[in-house]
Amino acid sequence: MKQQAFIGMDIGTTSTKAVAFDVNGNMLFREAIEYPIISTRPDYAEQDPEVVFKAVLDTLRAVVAALVTSGVEMAGVCFSSAMHSLIAVDAQGIPLTNCIIWADTRSRVYATNLKESVIGHDIYLHTGTPLHPMSPLPKLRWLRDHEPELFKNTAKFIGIKEYVFFRLFGEYKIDFSIASATGLFNIFKFEWHIDALELAGITKDKLSDPVPPTHTFRNMNPAYAALLNLPASVPFVIGASDGCLANLGSNAVLPGDAVVTIGTSGAVRVMANEPATDIQERIFSYILTPERFVLGGAVNNGGVVLRWFRDNFYSLEAALAKQKDKEIYDQLNEKAAAVPPGADGLIFLPYLLGERAPIWDPAARACFFGVHYNHTREHFLRALMEGVMYNVYSVGKALEQTTGPIKVIYANGGFSRSSLWVQMLADIFNKEVHITDTHEGSALGAAIMGMHALGLITSLEEAANMVRVKQTFLPNPKLHARYMQSFSLFDELYPKLKECLHKAAHY
Repeated sequence: MKQQAFIGMDIGTTSTKAVAFDVNGNMLFREAIEYPIISTRPDYAEQDPEVVFKAVLDTLRAVVAALVTSGVEMAGVCFSSAMHSLIAVDAQGIPLTNCIIWADTRSRVYATNLKESVIGHDIYLHTGTPLHPMSPLPKLRWLRDHEPELFKNTAKFIGIKEYVFFRLFGEYKIDFSIASATGLFNIFKFEWHIDALELAGITKDKLSDPVPPTHTFRNMNPAYAALLNLPASVPFVIGASDGCLANLGSNAVLPGDAVVTIGTSGAVRVMANEPATDIQERIFSYILTPERFVLGGAVNNGGVVLRWFRDNFYSLEAALAKQKDKEIYDQLNEKAAAVPPGADGLIFLPYLLGERAPIWDPAARACFFGVHYNHTREHFLRALMEGVMYNVYSVGKALEQTTGPIKVIYANGGFSRSSLWVQMLADIFNKEVHITDTHEGSALGAAIMGMHALGLITSLEEAANMVRVKQTFLPNPKLHARYMQSFSLFDELYPKLKECLHKAAHY
């Protein structure tokens, strides 16, 4: 019998990846194509849908070719995708806009006004999506007011994954997971939320039909099947969102299992058996499957904060490291490790790019607090790294107050290569932190979901057999106590400085 493989497609913010895994979760082949974010104005963040679609075709075709060459049988394809995207299309499915992505903040005023309203709070409690410019709900309100002709002439409002599947199969379907991140979907009833639709100024016929993440397509457009060198009947599983699938691909499949991902941005996500919303609106509640929910919060300020500090305050060292073919981040970790935990009283609020969870404030700004004459550049570096982790911990606390205790943490993303940062995570949370052997959590999660949809595995718990822990970090209770002293001050600062930070945002 031929070896079988399943392809996990991961449509991300800056690239699309096609990754082939065998039935044991071992990665066989990988292809990635990057594309730009289009920003014609300061608040705009868009992508060309056709460029993304071509990246899907090209990466998939390359991996299919590699499987054929190796004599491996392809069992199917399943999709992961970034959330919150919005494309207006006409009756023929031709885009009338670019794909407006999560990072777009042009609808900031609409999101803020909704967040401060009674109806906005009610919509959050039904949809589980925090009211923020990332969400399609305020984006639709912005389009309605600023592009009325375009809004009126739009046949469908869809996301990037829906666009891909419409091109391949001629159907408008949206999985429950992506739908649950729109601010338009009732996560308790698994249907479009009428109050949210009325607020957006649309009816449900303007949206795709919601389906479970195991929904499978089999009759591909013959032209694309020929291009990909695939039978038109090959199963394509719709899949779920990248964040939810990253939990699945990290083996965080039981209640209390948490994943902390920090790349450029970051997220804390915990698995739950039922949806839950937070009266303070600090967290999201998204659907993985009808029986599993992923609760958490995404943060804007992850590794981008350290990169900013590197570029502006360690640029000479970075240039020298590059000349010597050394990694500057290793040097930064060494320098930060020489400063005691707590950075001798220096606190950093890491809101360089505004913030999503837990404060959901696009006008927030960063600041250092408690600067003393004895503080050095390395103190600022240490405080910066701790500030990112304190913000992540704030999200974790909100989750525990909503869903119960976090039992264990799985860490992934670029920060997981820094032992200092991962140990800091373990000490601040006072939890064990596991590093797994895969860097493609969303793609692996998609492959696992696809295998489950087609009966190659009987349950999602079998993800445990495909994800292997390669390193575990144990917390230090004494350092946890020290960090909590600093965190208590960190936790006080934003509410007290909010008005001043907003004033600074206008400069």
